[in-house]
Amino acid sequence: MYRNTVISFLVLFCIGSLQVIAQTDKPQKHPLRRIVVDAGHGGSPAAAGKFYGASGKIAEEKDVALAIALKLQTVINQEIPDVEVIMTRTTDEYNSPIVKANKANAAKGDLFISIHCNDVNRITHKEIIGYTTKTVTRKGKKVTKKVPEYHTWTTPNPAKGTETYIWGVGKTKDKEEALMENNFSDTAMLIIDKSDNPAMKMINSVRTHEYAQRSRRLAEAVEEEFVKAGRVSRGAKQRDEKGIWVLQAVAMPAILIEVGFLSEPDEEAYITSEEGQQEIAEDIVRALKHYKFSLEAQLNGTGGGVLSSRKN
Repeated sequence: MYRNTVISFLVLFCIGSLQVIAQTDKPQKHPLRRIVVDAGHGGSPAAAGKFYGASGKIAEEKDVALAIALKLQTVINQEIPDVEVIMTRTTDEYNSPIVKANKANAAKGDLFISIHCNDVNRITHKEIIGYTTKTVTRKGKKVTKKVPEYHTWTTPNPAKGTETYIWGVGKTKDKEEALMENNFSDTAMLIIDKSDNPAMKMINSVRTHEYAQRSRRLAEAVEEEFVKAGRVSRGAKQRDEKGIWVLQAVAMPAILIEVGFLSEPDEEAYITSEEGQQEIAEDIVRALKHYKFSLEAQLNGTGGGVLSSRKN
């Protein structure tokens, strides 16, 4: 009974402390101070192995992702100069998802954005062009049968569009563990021992829910900006069963943006062009500006709790 009372007191104390900090500590009025930008994949096929990424007709995912990530860094620096950008890579190098998550957590980021490209297999077509006669033995007797001959060919898959992912709801426990292991956001939490503490678990559960909401709102805002730019949007999504490991491994809100399909010729041409890449970076930053404004307004009690990039 006494232990439960102490735990309840600590939880209430921490929540109250966080509210005081949010209201009185000026730096806390800027909840988006550091963004970690991750260019997906990277490195040689030998180094990356199964993490090498997609290949298009004219480009590799790792190269497109890096080009867009670097442009995104530049646009953020120009448009949101009070936000620091940390890159997981700036060259063609391979870092495992574990290394990328560790880099993001070590940087104590407030947001993680990973840039990727999509692809799907070509569509296989088959038609009968004739028959051949084949003799087979069945139950000791020789019989003949007609065997069809086929002509097969492939065509590009028409799938196209953008997708923005957040971590799957089925991976919430993994996110909570990441927060437990990387508890750097709230100074009030330093008074509690992190090791298997029910109060800390409860606080991290609440924070995980909040980060999920922030991630979802940003993902939706990014897709809205793509639609405004004339892109086909496949929506903001979760990958529940398989998940996207790095998104739940970073102790911060996190999204993964699939900027287009390398397997679709027109879209590949767009996402590999300088103009297309610049537009993609600018679309993302417009969503980021709305996201930042919404967080600051919510923290300062001036409204803005609902994030929508429709508010221009």
